[in-house]
Amino acid sequence: MKLKGVGIFALGTLFGLEGIKLLSSREAKKVYAHCTAGVLRAKDNVIDQVTVLQENCSDIYEEAKAINAEKEENYDFEEVKESEKETKKRPGRKKKDADK
Repeated sequence: MKLKGVGIFALGTLFGLEGIKLLSSREAKKVYAHCTAGVLRAKDNVIDQVTVLQENCSDIYEEAKAINAEKEENYDFEEVKESEKETKKRPGRKKKDADK
């Protein structure tokens, strides 16, 4: 039983050392460089898309502010005050007693 554990440990160490050699080889470094280059291209693309999105959001915000300013200019405060006075003058409905 002890020999089996020692053998597994020895094999793990051997594979670990060979794995390190494999990961630090020239071919592996080329693969890492190509993967990193792809990530950098993707990052640039995402940044471009975010910039376009921010510009569109700014345009929408400015348009919404302009719409609100236009509505505020066209809003007739006197008409609102008169309609409030009319509603106050009208007799309201009386609630029916719940006992009846």
